[in-house]
Amino acid sequence: MKLTANDPQPATSSMGDSASTPAVAAALGHARDAFDLTTSARAMAIAELRRLLAAWRRHEPGARLGEDPEELHQLRVTARRIDATLALFKRQLPRALVRARKPTKAVLRNLGAARDLDVQLSELAHYCTHLSDEERVAAEPLQVYLETERERARARMVRSLDAEPTRRWLETLSNATAAEPEAADGADPAMVVMPERVQRRFRKLRRSVRKLRPKSSMEDYHLVRRRAKQLRYATECGAALFGRPAEELLKVLRRLQDKLGAHQDACMAQSRLAAIAADSAIGLPPSTLFLMGRLAEHYARVSGETRRTFTRSWRKVRGKRWKALRARLGELHESAEAASRLLSGELAADAPDHEPAPSSFDGQPPENPSRALKH
Repeated sequence: MKLTANDPQPATSSMGDSASTPAVAAALGHARDAFDLTTSARAMAIAELRRLLAAWRRHEPGARLGEDPEELHQLRVTARRIDATLALFKRQLPRALVRARKPTKAVLRNLGAARDLDVQLSELAHYCTHLSDEERVAAEPLQVYLETERERARARMVRSLDAEPTRRWLETLSNATAAEPEAADGADPAMVVMPERVQRRFRKLRRSVRKLRPKSSMEDYHLVRRRAKQLRYATECGAALFGRPAEELLKVLRRLQDKLGAHQDACMAQSRLAAIAADSAIGLPPSTLFLMGRLAEHYARVSGETRRTFTRSWRKVRGKRWKALRARLGELHESAEAASRLLSGELAADAPDHEPAPSSFDGQPPENPSRALKH
């Protein structure tokens, strides 16, 4: 992909899934206080799900009211994080919780339809601030149409929140996280599970990035964005174990995700505008259709800027910050192996001619599959 030195940032509203909010910072601080190297992976997962359920209860009333779009945004982010946590710890959590991933997807779809229209209306309002009075008048029919669509999407969203499958989903999460994890789950310490999970997610992200080409589709970039989120959520969840290297990586991961979020929003808006323009039944006046063409060109520039600057953003992720975190993951991996040998009485095997087993934290899969942690 082509690099440019001084590309401008896209002029989009700050509506992405940013993790630099005070709520997330407080959560990471709480994690540092709550976890240590003796914490089990299951205990870490349960604590994270409890925190997310509390966030859901905090944001659901505001999302239902619809007075502040940020409430719906935070509710959708919370649902995403619940899904990510269930996937991250699927081998450590009870089966009932793992099965809860399916209804989580349905919840996300319903929240997403309303949220996408919030974003597009915000972008339209931002775009109109630079227009003349005459051009703003031409934009009004589009605004009215989008507001009508948003009200319909919000009505479907509220019905889905009240629906029995969603309430059962929340009840399942609440019941499964109410009890303290059993002592038997200590066979999977967080310091063993978390480094492997983060490493695996980085590899998936790197593979999807390597497949990108200048003409790659929106779906290809969206896959990169999803995998960047998965890496970010896993890194945030293990931040108590990983320390400062995790914090440094998270800074550039968030910026990368924001860029990809602006790209996704622009592509979605272009598609919606094209569908509206092609539907003669909507009956928008010619002046509005003309303005929509200019707005589509604006979105094309936003997505183009993201593509031109993507390589530079990715290099900041995979560079020294990832290498520092990878070194920390290796330290945890080695400590876990040493503790395992100590417990099993294998320390005597460390003779001078002993060759260490290949590590899975050098950027490559281990040569001996039996030494690798199962996912």
